[in-house]
This record gives sequence, C-alpha cells and structure tokens, in this order.
Amino acid sequence: MRVNLVCIGKTDDREMRNFIAYYTQRLPKHWNFEIIEIPDVKNARSLTPELLKKEEAKAFQNHFENTDIVVLLDEKGKQYTSREFAGKMETWMNSSVKKIALLVGGAYGFSDEIDHRANEKISLSKMTFTHQMIRLFVVEQLYRADQILQGKPYHND
Repeated sequence: MRVNLVCIGKTDDREMRNFIAYYTQRLPKHWNFEIIEIPDVKNARSLTPELLKKEEAKAFQNHFENTDIVVLLDEKGKQYTSREFAGKMETWMNSSVKKIALLVGGAYGFSDEIDHRANEKISLSKMTFTHQMIRLFVVEQLYRADQILQGKPYHND
C-alpha cells in the first residue's frame, strides 16, 4: 500500500520540517509513505477564491488515480479518535487498497470537483491550524495508527 500526503505549498520552517521528518522516518516501510508538495498557484493573489481552488484542483488531480482512496483533510470532515483512525487504516490495508491520497488544500479549501471525488473527509479538529502544522499532525497520527495496530505502548487511551 502507498500512503501519500499531498499538500499545496512547501513547509519553509526548519523546525517543522524536522518534526515531520522525525515521524516520517518511523512510519512502516510497507506504507511507502511520501509527502508530495504541489507548488503554489502562480499569481494566486489575482485570482478569486473559486478560480484558485479550480487551479489547485488541476494540480491535485495529477496525484491520484480513479482507484485510489482520496481523503480530504477538511474542517467539515468527520472527526476520529486515534484508535478509530487506526481502525480505518487497518480496513484500507485489509481491503487491498493500493494507494491512499491524503489531501491538504489551500487557504480556501477544495474545489467542488475534488470535494465530489473524495472518498472521505477527515477533520483533525474544530480549530484551525496552519497547513504546516496539519502535515505534522497527520504524519504523527499515521505513526500512532501503526503503533496501535502493532499493539505497541506508544498510545494510551
């Protein structure tokens, strides 16, 4: 199985990149995890939010296939406990899913095209976080899910 975290823009903060790398290195090799950073849309400030989301959608669509599970990290999504998220990962693994694409959208969220294509929407919190923090939180939760599935003592209920 492949797990991709597909994000608009880069993480410029060195400490944040280090934290992300810390958890990324601990993910199971069989997840073939990769962070894909899509460059920001050129002249984004001159576009309306709707046009910007459409341009971002074109870039996102290059990073998943019709058979992939597409998960939007979206404030309107379902919230899971860490154990429930681990169960979701286990279900996908046992269903022989080849690739999961976890998408972190731009400042205005996702276009209708991406929204309709998504298999699922997950919210990490009712609060708003920077896109760089979301990357860290997702990678840590993936690591936590793996530890839960292995029965390791990293997670405490």
